Amino acid sequence: MPIATTTTINRNPTLADVVQRLGKNNETVEIVEALNLTNEMLEDMTWVEANNKFTHTTTIRTGLPSVTWRKLNYGVQPSKSTTATVSDTCGMLEAFATVDKKLVEISGNKESWRMTEEAPFLEAMNQTLQRAALYGDSSKDPEQIMGFAPRFNTLSDKTANHVNIIDAGGTGSDLTSIWLIGWGPTTVHMIYPEGSSAGISKEDLGEEPAYDEKGGEYRVLKTHYSWDCGLTVRDWRYVVRIANISKAALHAVPPDENTGESHNLIDLMIKAVELVPSLSGARFAFYAGRDIRTYLRLQQKNTRNVSLTLNEASGKNVLSFDGIPIRRVDALTFGEKQVK
Repeated sequence: MPIATTTTINRNPTLADVVQRLGKNNETVEIVEALNLTNEMLEDMTWVEANNKFTHTTTIRTGLPSVTWRKLNYGVQPSKSTTATVSDTCGMLEAFATVDKKLVEISGNKESWRMTEEAPFLEAMNQTLQRAALYGDSSKDPEQIMGFAPRFNTLSDKTANHVNIIDAGGTGSDLTSIWLIGWGPTTVHMIYPEGSSAGISKEDLGEEPAYDEKGGEYRVLKTHYSWDCGLTVRDWRYVVRIANISKAALHAVPPDENTGESHNLIDLMIKAVELVPSLSGARFAFYAGRDIRTYLRLQQKNTRNVSLTLNEASGKNVLSFDGIPIRRVDALTFGEKQVK
């Protein structure tokens, strides 16, 4: 009698997990590996197949039901949670990569060398996705996905999720944010079209003519890359935005150790962690721009703050806060408008 075997299913799959589970070819795996090199968010993002072709419809909980301590011989009033149905659509991110045919022919390993030459196009797609996931607004640009910033864009109590926006106190337009996100199938996740190869495709279009600035013709090899994806926020409580961080108020040491005004990034991040319902059941990470990460590392170096640690993982240094990794996201730059 054969021994039964079980297959472990990743309940919180990254893009690499999805591609591996779908059993896609090495070419797709290589693309995902190349994308991971220049997009630290991909290490955390959960990916879920859309439930309606290009659109993912989900029920978002906006309130919890009431419960009652019941006395003997007394009933309990019925109640129910409040929900809202939201549909998120995949955007279509595309690029055409061209490489001089002669250069490919004289290279030692044609396919490997060609992939290396096309890497900048993948990086450009990566950066575009990063920025769209943060700032994309499909209400203004229908071809884009709806990112985090338009969903968490006001301190007004007219929106339920305003409680998960922390005001750092900066004013003007030279501002940025730190995000704390808990990725998971029931919290926050990316989506890819139903029945697709995780939304990623590559097509070799073969040879075609190209022309230099003087009109001279030469031959190029052309490749079409496509990445169809979107973003769904099922439970806004697992997203915290630390907004209105001013570049002028950043210092290498916390404010209690210098004489000037400074953001206390440590205190702000503690508040962010305490806002989420639970650190279990989701894959959490902080996301900050290059400058913010630099100042956090300087604060970690110049103080004895045990909340910030710098350890090696998978061959690279990972800055963490209370055990939560702090990822560098270059799309998060100064230039945000003040969140009011």
